[in-house]
Amino acid sequence: MLHAFLAAAEETAETTNPLIPEVYDIVWSALCFVIILFFFWRMVLPRVKTMLDERSAAIEGNIAKADAAQAQAEAALEEYTAQLAEGRAEAGKIREQARADALKIAADIKEQAQVDAGRIQAQATSQIEAERQAAVVSLRAEVGSLALDLASGVIGESVKDDAKAAGIVDRFLADLEASEASAPSAGNK
Repeated sequence: MLHAFLAAAEETAETTNPLIPEVYDIVWSALCFVIILFFFWRMVLPRVKTMLDERSAAIEGNIAKADAAQAQAEAALEEYTAQLAEGRAEAGKIREQARADALKIAADIKEQAQVDAGRIQAQATSQIEAERQAAVVSLRAEVGSLALDLASGVIGESVKDDAKAAGIVDRFLADLEASEASAPSAGNK
């Protein structure tokens, strides 16, 4: 049997090349290839394309979201920086305004103190003048009384009731004041 098989193989080997397939094998293989290609082209390839499009869209969407988030973060940073700069500028203005207000308040207080000091000085001056006038009047009366007592003692008579005596005392005191007023001016010359 082996012998028969080998003989049959020799006969067929002479007529056909073992590397080239038969025509029916090529036809049937081509038909199967076309059916599989049609099935793959119509069923599998659209699904794969849809899946790749969805994945591409998802990736592009995530990239767009990331870009939007980055732009929003940059805008928030710029806004924060602007607000910080504005806050610093406003704080500077407030400090300057506070300094100006402090200087104005100090000037107002100083002016008020000067006004109060002037008023107190004027009151003190008027009070001193009033007390001086009261002292002068009291001193005149006292000097006049002493002078009349002294004159009464020298003359031996009472001169207290006399209006002429009061005029003499007033004239004496006026002369005394005039001599005191002219003595310092004479001493200054």
